[in-house]
Amino acid sequence: MDHWFRRKRVGLLKPLLSLSLVFASFLMIHKLKLAEKDGLGLKHTREAGWCGSDCFSFKKGAVKTGPGSSDPPVLHSDLDAQRVSNGTPATWDAQVLNCSEDASVRTQDWFRRLDPRFHQFVLHRHCRYFPMIINHPEKCADGEVHLLMVVKSVIEQHDRREAVRRTWGREHTVDGKKIRTLFLLGSPTTGKDTKNLQKLIEYENRIYGDILQWDFMDTFFNLTLKEVNFLKWFDIYCSGVRFIFKGDDDVFVNTQNLLELIGFKVEERRDANLFVGDTISKAIPIRNRQSKYYIPKELYDKPYPPYVGGGGFLMSSQLARRLFVVSEDLELYPIDDVFLGMCLQKLHLSPEMHAGFRTFGITRRRVSPMNSEPCFYKNLIVVHKLSAQELIRMWNVVHDEDLVCAQRTSI
Repeated sequence: MDHWFRRKRVGLLKPLLSLSLVFASFLMIHKLKLAEKDGLGLKHTREAGWCGSDCFSFKKGAVKTGPGSSDPPVLHSDLDAQRVSNGTPATWDAQVLNCSEDASVRTQDWFRRLDPRFHQFVLHRHCRYFPMIINHPEKCADGEVHLLMVVKSVIEQHDRREAVRRTWGREHTVDGKKIRTLFLLGSPTTGKDTKNLQKLIEYENRIYGDILQWDFMDTFFNLTLKEVNFLKWFDIYCSGVRFIFKGDDDVFVNTQNLLELIGFKVEERRDANLFVGDTISKAIPIRNRQSKYYIPKELYDKPYPPYVGGGGFLMSSQLARRLFVVSEDLELYPIDDVFLGMCLQKLHLSPEMHAGFRTFGITRRRVSPMNSEPCFYKNLIVVHKLSAQELIRMWNVVHDEDLVCAQRTSI
């Protein structure tokens, strides 16, 4: 199918190049003063000297809110009316957080045996909600949003975010159903050009107005913080949304097939507890110390509950609110996908397996030609993973009217 890509190659990457050039220019100049000049920015100071690559950072300051973060805070009484009555505040209430370690843990025998790479996570996992650096409380305020696309990303991956915006993350309305998009970010990790990276993300947010950013370091261990902070944010500001798709910034999503799946579930009245994706069952913690997903026995020593691959999954807003409630009573776990499985288990629910979600690729053999076959993408819902350039190329090929597939698989 390379001929499909060659035919569409000219002009496909222009949308990506424009923002990439902007980012590169600002990184070279290092004189971006937008925040200081117009009063929109914040002068952040790090307050946690213990922070390393796998823990948190804290900054003080007011939260930037409103479209593009350039408007004053937007408050809507109808948002408060939509919120579930569970004691959640009407606005984000974690303004300043000085999280000290739980010293009592150091005296326990299991902690002394624990791999040192997990020490900071365990000592600070009681730190759950963090100040917001960028907020958009207005995102769901312009009428009922049918589907909220929520994308996990990091500051440096601006090309991936741009590709998502140009493809499956484009905000639009389909048959009267509004689709809105948000990207979830933390702050730059230690050792990076923190000041300029932050100014760049603020500039990007001014252009698109689709970024939520919290004041914890964007590390693998902190992905669970994105889950719990988003669930709380959703309960405050977006509880009127019908459905949530949550995924990574390197996946392909067939939006039309996703909407059809939602329609089928609603028609069958099986949408209230909807949580569907690429389900993993009977998994156990990985003990290989070289693995990204390594978990020592001291931290967890039993089989995992069923969970879905975090590359992309769909859930109802009703279930999201229930997940928020139960998540507050669970200890944070360093693998975000598994943590959500633990929350579902607490609700006595299991995720639904669906063959249209391929979070490990169409086939797990990356070199297989099946992973670049457009007709598979046309009939699936989620495929992981693609680079920004691959996503744009595949999106254009799949939506080309000249593409002819032998058969359409129902979903």
